[in-house]
Amino acid sequence: MIFIANFLVAVVAALHVFFLVLEMFLWTKPLGLKIFRNGIEKARDSAVLAANQGLYNGFLAAGLVWGLFHPNPAFAFQIKAFFLLCVIVAGGYGAATVNRRILYVQAAPAALALVLLWLA
Repeated sequence: MIFIANFLVAVVAALHVFFLVLEMFLWTKPLGLKIFRNGIEKARDSAVLAANQGLYNGFLAAGLVWGLFHPNPAFAFQIKAFFLLCVIVAGGYGAATVNRRILYVQAAPAALALVLLWLA
């Protein structure tokens, strides 16, 4: 069970690295425009804010990776649980204020990983 939980934690971390790349480097590029359903003018106007948001996603990914590789299992559990909760809160806030699909793309995988982590 811990293998599956850690695999899902790694998936959530990888998603947040992907979000970092999208928001920091691809925001005004065709892929970023398509994924975030932005026009080029709106994307250019919000690029600095998106880059800042991407940086925070990178911090979430870094925390999850830290938890995956920490040698003390009890502390690793606490690290992973904390950062998964941060992702869930951020995803819930994003779903409530920006777009409901954030709940499914960001919060749901983190919630599933957290449940499996607690069950492991």
